[in-house]
Amino acid sequence: MVGLTAALVAPTAAVAGSKWSPFPPRGGETISVLPAGQDNPSIANGVAIGPEAAIYKTSGLGPSRLNTGATGEQAYIDTEVFPGGQLPPGVTITEAQGINVLRRIGENLAAAGLSYEDVITMRVFLQNPAGEAKMDFAGWNRAYRQFFANTSVSTGEVVPVPLGTAPPADPMVTNPARPSRFALEIENLPVDGWLVEVEVDAAYPVKRK
Repeated sequence: MVGLTAALVAPTAAVAGSKWSPFPPRGGETISVLPAGQDNPSIANGVAIGPEAAIYKTSGLGPSRLNTGATGEQAYIDTEVFPGGQLPPGVTITEAQGINVLRRIGENLAAAGLSYEDVITMRVFLQNPAGEAKMDFAGWNRAYRQFFANTSVSTGEVVPVPLGTAPPADPMVTNPARPSRFALEIENLPVDGWLVEVEVDAAYPVKRK
């Protein structure tokens, strides 16, 4: 699904001649501002939302309990991605749960007539795995790159991403969208065993007249 979501690499004054409308965005448009000088940034600096833009906001979603033979954190490994709940070398439990969550986000968006490409903002809540003093932000980021921010800004070509310690390969979902995002470490998420919870906002595409 291709929407009218522009991605600028710097404030308007530095993008003279851009085909996209200047700030503020016009009705229904959203404009993501990306860090200057980066060909593959992970997130936007911010997103400008124009008047009358139709926005869909998900509730906080965690991983589904799909690894029925396991308990605790391991129960939230997506066995469609990791058969038998077995994780490849270097794939952390947070990374696996992050992939699970983002697949559920995709299902939620599809039910509302949207796709990953329409996501403009994201809020991430992470809990430290059992026995670890801190959240696994690196594992989360690997999961995130499987679904977001995995194309070159300048060429549009796919940028390979790693899964655990495996060599970078094609992402699970090719997606140029780079939402604005924050991530927080939470002492306790609402479901025992969850390490990741995610909320997103997505903008319904509009057609340029």
